[in-house]
Amino acid sequence: MYRDRDYLITEEGIIFRVYGYIHPQKKGICDVEYASESIYVSKDPRAIRFLCLDDGQERENRFYKFYFDGGLKFIQEKYSQYQVYYKPLETKLVGLDESQVYKKIDPHQELQEILNSDLNDSLLKTMNHVLEIILNHSSLKISDFGCFGSICLDFYHVKYSDIDFIIYGRKELAELRETLSTIYKSKKEKLSNEFDLIDSESFVKSSWKFQNYSLKEYLENEKNKLIYSVIQSPFSDRSIKIEFEPVKKFSEIKNEYDDIISIKNEGWIELTARIVEDQDAFYLQSIYIIEVLDIKVGKKVEILQICNYLEEFRGIAKKNDIVLVKGNLERVICKNREYFQVTISYGMKHHSKQVLKPIKN
Repeated sequence: MYRDRDYLITEEGIIFRVYGYIHPQKKGICDVEYASESIYVSKDPRAIRFLCLDDGQERENRFYKFYFDGGLKFIQEKYSQYQVYYKPLETKLVGLDESQVYKKIDPHQELQEILNSDLNDSLLKTMNHVLEIILNHSSLKISDFGCFGSICLDFYHVKYSDIDFIIYGRKELAELRETLSTIYKSKKEKLSNEFDLIDSESFVKSSWKFQNYSLKEYLENEKNKLIYSVIQSPFSDRSIKIEFEPVKKFSEIKNEYDDIISIKNEGWIELTARIVEDQDAFYLQSIYIIEVLDIKVGKKVEILQICNYLEEFRGIAKKNDIVLVKGNLERVICKNREYFQVTISYGMKHHSKQVLKPIKN
């Protein structure tokens, strides 16, 4: 079984990240994240990845990261075999059949192996230090965590790379967020909420694309998520960003692919609703079960849930919050039931108009 943030690598050196939890049998729907220098080179100075430790020597095996829709275009134009037919949408999505997977990297296993190694550079020492802080302030265990990104893939740069953790499980995520909140408030550790240190003036406002969600609202909501941190490393002369990415335990995953017959677009919709259930709000896809209060634009139908694929609106609302929602209404037809949902996603015609945010009663 594949799950969100597993890495799948092809023999050409294309690195895919498994996306979400709903996949055809023996296949994985993915984002394409990196490609080997032997088949892809980007002129974007942010894109290059190679291992560089404290000695300053660059190791071989360079990779380049894809940004925006660059990975999608790369696959469609040059490696179209790495697409999977997704029956409910009657289209092909980026993904792999298990027969095409040359190597799988499990972020959970990878972190355990890293922590059992010599930890002989400043970035890995900082990673271990952050985990020790968390474990000393909670009942969480090393086995509740994984890692992703450049450290997991072994092409990190000690002077520039961030530290990206995975936290596995709903209860574990709740405890982690509570623990981080306590640590941030105590100021006894050099671990801070990243968004306490950021204001809207530090952002390039011209790049903000959402019409119904202000940059100020975004920064406040990202701060409230608590999973984005920064630490002044005791092992180097820089501050390092830390992320704790929520991923479900295997016991929490229900792959509904075989149950879904089709998903039909029913047009644009705008509404207000009350959040009834939020247990999967932090995951991708993030699901919010709702009680509709008022449909302002669109078909007047009974709607079960919000299905969100955008990072900006993940974990943004909790149970009993009143929210404003603008997105695409979809009819989901399953073998034994049928329901409507509001979907917020990439590639939508009205992408910049989409929104999910708490509002005052």
